[in-house]
Amino acid sequence: GATPFSSAGRRGATVGFTAARENAAFIAPLLATECSFEKWDVKEAQQLAAAEAAEATSNAQVSLSDQIYAAAFGAQSAMGRSYYTAGASRAAIVAFYERNYILNGAVLAATGIADHEAFLRMVEEEFPSSAPGAAASEGGAAYMGGEARVAAPSTGYAHVALAFEGPTSAPLMNVMKHCLNNGSAMPFGAPGIIGVYGGSEPSGASSTVDALSNAVGSAPSADIVAQAKAAAKTEALTALDSGSQSLADAMTASVLDSSGFSAKALAESYDAITADEIAKAHAAMLKSKVSLAAVGDITDVPYQATIASRFG
Repeated sequence: GATPFSSAGRRGATVGFTAARENAAFIAPLLATECSFEKWDVKEAQQLAAAEAAEATSNAQVSLSDQIYAAAFGAQSAMGRSYYTAGASRAAIVAFYERNYILNGAVLAATGIADHEAFLRMVEEEFPSSAPGAAASEGGAAYMGGEARVAAPSTGYAHVALAFEGPTSAPLMNVMKHCLNNGSAMPFGAPGIIGVYGGSEPSGASSTVDALSNAVGSAPSADIVAQAKAAAKTEALTALDSGSQSLADAMTASVLDSSGFSAKALAESYDAITADEIAKAHAAMLKSKVSLAAVGDITDVPYQATIASRFG
């Protein structure tokens, strides 16, 4: 009587169920069930991962996202290695699971619970307390700021991204992201980094980099901050109505950010952000070393050292 969902990112994963309220107490303990790693399940997962890796290799936008992390954190770091893996063995998968997917440090998020105290008692009684595992590490990757280039002249197009170290607060990061949305560049905010990306014909690559640099280099005005706050708040609240997975992701992020969650508190966290906070966050962003990722026909894309000189 439940529908499973899951998602994964560079810093964690979410797995859960959508179920009728009366079934919550029966469904929740399944989240802590040990995985049996049946051969056919592992083989299917390996095939899916290989297909996703192949698609990522052929998609310039996906490759650009992969490369900006390599540039920002170092290609051999936990955060900078490619997100896509085509050749993981069963033993490697099991070892990764046992090392990272443990109850110690996990966040349990649930909605629609009529009796909160009874739900807590169920968690204490039904979730396994033996061998919960050592607390998972943070991943050990620090922001560095560097460069990653993938030359593919046959594409006939240059894709470029600039990134900086981002705020640790999710609401502040989201507002900052919307402050960079000025029409000449596409903004993005992801765990640990914030920036802009764009593309052009190869001959226009230098002008594209100029536009991206201008987009991040100008301090946002009070009007832009107000518009960004409204857009970021709407985006965050809309995500709460976008299904169980989006809601679980939002709740987990809020718990990790502020040790609690409520829709009211989420809205207030955006309302509380001031123009002065944004100005300080923007200045701190520019003080971090710029990262450059370039994919495609990139002969005319300036190198990172040249771009870095624009930001002092």
